[in-house]
Amino acid sequence: MPIDRLNRTLKDLRISVTDRCNFRCPYCMPVEMFGERYEFLPKSQVMTFEEITRLAGIFVRLGVTKLRLTGGEPLVRTDLVKLVGMLSGIRGVEDVAMTTNGYLLAQHAGTLKNAGLHRVTVSLDSLDDAIFRQLNGRGFGVNKVLEGVQAAATAGLGPIKINSVVMKGVNDHTVVDLARWCKESGYIARFIEYMDVGNLNHWESNQVVPVTEIIERIDTEMPLEPAEPNYHGEVAKRWHYKDGTGEIGVIASVTNPFCGDCTRARLSTDGKLFTCLFGSVGTDLLGPIRSGATDEEVADMLSGIWSLRTDRYSELRASLSKTRSGETRPKVEMFKIGG
Repeated sequence: MPIDRLNRTLKDLRISVTDRCNFRCPYCMPVEMFGERYEFLPKSQVMTFEEITRLAGIFVRLGVTKLRLTGGEPLVRTDLVKLVGMLSGIRGVEDVAMTTNGYLLAQHAGTLKNAGLHRVTVSLDSLDDAIFRQLNGRGFGVNKVLEGVQAAATAGLGPIKINSVVMKGVNDHTVVDLARWCKESGYIARFIEYMDVGNLNHWESNQVVPVTEIIERIDTEMPLEPAEPNYHGEVAKRWHYKDGTGEIGVIASVTNPFCGDCTRARLSTDGKLFTCLFGSVGTDLLGPIRSGATDEEVADMLSGIWSLRTDRYSELRASLSKTRSGETRPKVEMFKIGG
């Protein structure tokens, strides 16, 4: 099991199965940048299911126990259920999960569960239909996502988590409504501080709603108390409702970074390894595989990369966000490596 220079092990692998998405959320794929003429990766550069499964198997032999499928939007990848079945069959995998915007989930939830998917996390930034239409950049209504969440619950893909990126002046006034709906429905709401992922979302620190403020708003309506983490390295800080009916999570990458416990690696759609969500350059793994590298050779590459890892972007954001010349430091776009 490789250990990096900050004594962090490798436990979680997030796999971007496609760089395409049916939404155009402003914090990930703003519509003004990703219009109809935007050229996504050609099929020849996208990892096949066999290549994904082979790489995942090598990661698992190095200590990874959790796999999460991301995108883009993973459900726009044709026959995704086949990949789920292949990954769930890897010996040593304890958890196969998926993060989705939920718009196509209703038609796939049952088959995904049957193929071996354990859990889903659905990105839902607001229950307010007008705000939701604005934030998905396509004018899609929220009801189809809610149908997808219900289908996932019926299929047993739980506990279901609902991720909401909170932006000041955009959807922060709907936080309590989303928390209440999740509480009443048996889902776990997770509120995420707006982050400077990628280069195209025009992020500014004054757009961030600190999680302390989010907690205060919810606590005023539905009293909360801190809860212990489920496991070492858990990203979200947990809070229980004092009446015993559920919990919420908050992810404070900006105001309370958690780099010191990060056990995540990320595979981009074209098979590049990133050891940080805010990384600039990944290491190509697909090229060596297609050139005939053995599993042992790839495993050695992975161990070497992880053992040299020193990523602490969120803890050092102010000093790392700019280059020495004062320009914005380039970072990989979120749709290429998932959230």
